[in-house]
Amino acid sequence: MKNKQSYLTKGSFALLLFVILGYIVKFYPEQLTGFDSSIQTAVRGDLPAGLTAFFKIVTSTIDPIGIIIWVSAVFLFFLYKKWKAEAALLAGNLVLHGILIKLIKLVYQRPRPAIEHLVTEGGYSFPSGHTMAVTLVAGSLIIIAAQRIQQQTIKRLVQGGLLLYILTIALSRVYLGVHYPTDVIASMLLGLAILNIEFPFYDQLRFQWRFKSKQK
Repeated sequence: MKNKQSYLTKGSFALLLFVILGYIVKFYPEQLTGFDSSIQTAVRGDLPAGLTAFFKIVTSTIDPIGIIIWVSAVFLFFLYKKWKAEAALLAGNLVLHGILIKLIKLVYQRPRPAIEHLVTEGGYSFPSGHTMAVTLVAGSLIIIAAQRIQQQTIKRLVQGGLLLYILTIALSRVYLGVHYPTDVIASMLLGLAILNIEFPFYDQLRFQWRFKSKQK
């Protein structure tokens, strides 16, 4: 693949930023207090009821049951279309998220913010599981849309909508009080790292399967 090194470089850089941020969270969390607090104050405001209801609904789409349901539906659609590599990318990233997020949270063991939580969440705070999940899953769909949607206007609308979805989920986790801003930033960095590192290998597999008529 012509741009393989470029993707690996970008992925490695995002991973390095995640590691640096994680190091600060683990050993010098007080250094992040001012940054996190200022963003929390700006995002949460006076917690209007309408906005709270909106963010609760949005974030529920990435709750374990919610994301499994809609990702399974998209996965089955891809199999129906015989887009096997795309189906593997989508499902594989959801499974990968489930494994990684549990291990990483145990490493950092960051307590959740000591502010009012508008939804019930257990476990540790760093990184944000919801944000990492949506970055990996919606990010996979952005990649697939780039390859499968021919009409440029529709492609851009779909990709823009998916990007907005990622950012809205990230914002919702801060607004609802269950994550620090640095939790969601770290999650997006890790998600971007994974997507960039795995893309050249996924794209090569997709080409090989199409060449061998294993998929459309």
